[in-house]
Amino acid sequence: MGFLKTLKQKIGFEYYRWNKKTYEKFLRKRGITLGENIYWGNIRTINIDTSRPCLVEIGDNVRIDTGMTILTHDFPSWTFRQVYNDFLGSSGKVIIGNNVYCAQYVTILKGVTIGDNCVVGFGSVVTKDIPPNSVAVGQPAKVVSSLDDYYKKCKDRMLPDAVNYANSIRKKHNREPRVIDFWEEFSLFMDGDQLDDRLPIKQQLGSAYEHYKKTHKAQFKSFEEFLDYTKKEPDL
Repeated sequence: MGFLKTLKQKIGFEYYRWNKKTYEKFLRKRGITLGENIYWGNIRTINIDTSRPCLVEIGDNVRIDTGMTILTHDFPSWTFRQVYNDFLGSSGKVIIGNNVYCAQYVTILKGVTIGDNCVVGFGSVVTKDIPPNSVAVGQPAKVVSSLDDYYKKCKDRMLPDAVNYANSIRKKHNREPRVIDFWEEFSLFMDGDQLDDRLPIKQQLGSAYEHYKKTHKAQFKSFEEFLDYTKKEPDL
């Protein structure tokens, strides 16, 4: 009976990880607070502690990426039992605000709050609170930039990165770059009212799509002008 019960539980748990909807349903049923529009990486690699589900709160528009772990407890009593003949409980809330991007293989430990509009870098181990509008990275994770400064840095770097990419296509594939190669760099050469349906632009922009269509003016007048620029520039 014990074997059959364990097997049934295991099959049930794997069923909940079948897709996004079943996994979210499982987490909510356990008592975890989930917001709307959550992006999930490979859910079979994501580990959200459900032993104390009331301690986990995840806001809206959050990316829970592949390999992410959220823990509401630790277990030092494994060692305490042998040394002190004692057992001490250890738990704490994990709160993730709205519009938070967590890269792959992030671990968030108990007692941590991540504020709204934050970016947490690849492989980070978050042991302390991260204030809103911040970029944090490392083991342990530390705030390295404000969101505003990081946005400006990424914006300044986009054109040099695109030049390097275009030149790499020429060298590696022995051909000229095509529009469809630049499914992330489209804003350099497409005005908001001239978006190309061949690219997943609406998917990339998400909630910013309608505003972008009405307001965006590209740095280059056309893709051809952009390509001419990349030919004149060495790798940057």
